[in-house]
Amino acid sequence: MRQLKKAYLEITNRCNLQCSFCPGTRRTPGFLPPEDFSRLAGRLRPHTEYLYLHLMGEPLLHPQLEDILDRAGQLRFKVMITTNGTLLDRQGPLLCACPAVEKVSVSLHSFEGSGGNGLDGYLEQCVRFARRAADGGKRCALRLWNLDGPDTSGMNRQNGAILSALEQAFPPPWKAGRRGTTLAPGIFLEWGQRFEWPDLAAPEENRPSFCYGLRDQVGVLWDGTVVPCCLDHEGDISLGNLYRQPLEDILNTPRARAIYNGFSQKTASEPLCRRCGFTKRFR
Repeated sequence: MRQLKKAYLEITNRCNLQCSFCPGTRRTPGFLPPEDFSRLAGRLRPHTEYLYLHLMGEPLLHPQLEDILDRAGQLRFKVMITTNGTLLDRQGPLLCACPAVEKVSVSLHSFEGSGGNGLDGYLEQCVRFARRAADGGKRCALRLWNLDGPDTSGMNRQNGAILSALEQAFPPPWKAGRRGTTLAPGIFLEWGQRFEWPDLAAPEENRPSFCYGLRDQVGVLWDGTVVPCCLDHEGDISLGNLYRQPLEDILNTPRARAIYNGFSQKTASEPLCRRCGFTKRFR
């Protein structure tokens, strides 16, 4: 039984924002019913104990989120949530009360990416949740892109204002680490470089390539389609369907083995992977 570090299970591909950096999806929008969540998550559980409740979409939009979190807890998953932060006042108490939820990551760059107004109120909501989550023994990561300044596309211009607000909420000194900064016990500032989402319409790059897809992670869309990683937002690399096949069988299909073995030799076997900007991080 192949073990993975994590699995992404998309509980909805709907979102309440339209961020400039997000490709969105042309797939049929919908929500994963709780009963189907149990079925799919149960097939993932032998392979990993860490479950991320997104691939596309905003998980806090799910109308039956409490039921889904309860079912994840029954399966003894450690649940990771990534959210744009706009619904934390509404759903935050549920996340804090759920024993299965281990970490909540708030994508602060979503605010600017969606062209939103009212930065102060948005940040107050995020800070309020972070404190409550940390007090409850959970980890909360506040995430930004490109802390070194605005990028060429004009994003990240709000980073300075966001950092100033965080300094007011969590007075320094902060403890810097390799991948982020500890603002307070259980509360972290994490950052990363912006990347280009894989797109079959983009130019193909002929270069050595590596990815952790199928090596330490797998993704499952809300209709059960299994994909190699969390960036296959359209399900272009469909390896099978978890409703109809066990994950072990899907991971051993010729297409899945070709992806795994190809990356072992620094080669991308799939056209989509040869058009993925994220793989540049692993050069």
